[in-house]
Amino acid sequence: MKKETSAAFIWLQRHAAMIRKELVQLLRDKLLVFFLIYAFSMDIILAGGSISLDLKNASLWVRDLDHKVESRELMHRFQPPAFRLKGGVDNAHEIQTMMDKGEAMATLDFGPDFSENIHKGRQATTLMQVDATNSVLGTLAASHASHIVFQFSLEKAQEKLAKAGAASGGTPSIRDAHRVWFNPNQRDSWFMSITELLTIITVFAVMLPATAMVREKERGTVEQLLVSPLSTWQIMLPKILSMTFVILLGTAVSLFCVIRPIFHTPIRGSLPLFFGVTALYVFTTSGLSLFISTLARNLAQVGLLTILVLAPMLFLSGAWTPPEAMPGWLRFAMVVSPLHHYIDTGFGILLKGAGMEILWDSVGMIALIGGIMLSVGAWRFRRQFH
Repeated sequence: MKKETSAAFIWLQRHAAMIRKELVQLLRDKLLVFFLIYAFSMDIILAGGSISLDLKNASLWVRDLDHKVESRELMHRFQPPAFRLKGGVDNAHEIQTMMDKGEAMATLDFGPDFSENIHKGRQATTLMQVDATNSVLGTLAASHASHIVFQFSLEKAQEKLAKAGAASGGTPSIRDAHRVWFNPNQRDSWFMSITELLTIITVFAVMLPATAMVREKERGTVEQLLVSPLSTWQIMLPKILSMTFVILLGTAVSLFCVIRPIFHTPIRGSLPLFFGVTALYVFTTSGLSLFISTLARNLAQVGLLTILVLAPMLFLSGAWTPPEAMPGWLRFAMVVSPLHHYIDTGFGILLKGAGMEILWDSVGMIALIGGIMLSVGAWRFRRQFH
């Protein structure tokens, strides 16, 4: 019994010493420490404050050949924050030139009989051209314009019915009542800041353990570890645990010093659950890092291989493109991406206040996929020492 207790104590003592060594080595790498501080602070501030998915101040130019009340009323309904009415043009060639130069996001063209057709009960049309170079903004501009024109058309139809003697309450109508959950003001900063945090966690989960191992190769200290009385697990596990601790510390700084005070993002779920899932995700995703460390010979190669691994993970995460919009084979590939399940879990806990009774399947997939990656990475890591 004493021998088992003594062996366990020595095992823990060696792990503690190795974890302390990894943290000291990390602190000595000034460039990597700066990158950590920047990523968990300024990068999230820039992502949450400068990236917007909304249509704001889209420049609108108008060619009005009608010059009547109706055309002017409609054009002045294109107001901020979605549109910014820049002015008028005289001919169609000038409109095309502005569109080609990128000076106009959208243009409205009223024919000379626009108001006359409205008064006579005929169909009145206006031509709108939208610059869809950026397809997202182009779609939003067209959608906003359709809503504005529809509302204008509905009001004119109701005015005409009222003048004809029809009761205003006699026409059928549908009332569309919206209820926006989890982000009632639809702030992009809530979504972007949390998405960037989860992405940064993934970047460092893949990069940091590999960096710690390859640094040993570059400095020639890996041979010293091999002749020490340490097992392969006692070399590998402290690197993962120490970097997991660093990532969790950076996550806490981002949540409590950046995301909550600057963007006022609410945290509706359990913080212990979020940090527990994050620790599981980082620990298991480190299997990719171990695999990279067996292929890379220097830190530059670690960076290149990290990009190679992260690119498909980000594209298949579902943060930018929903699974429903992807082809079937890509939706299958998304299921095996651990970041996809981690993003679902992160948003579920932080913004929706969901618990394990709802997120158990996502957490289970993180553990399953991560366990496979960790097993393969550990097998490859141990094999290089034999």
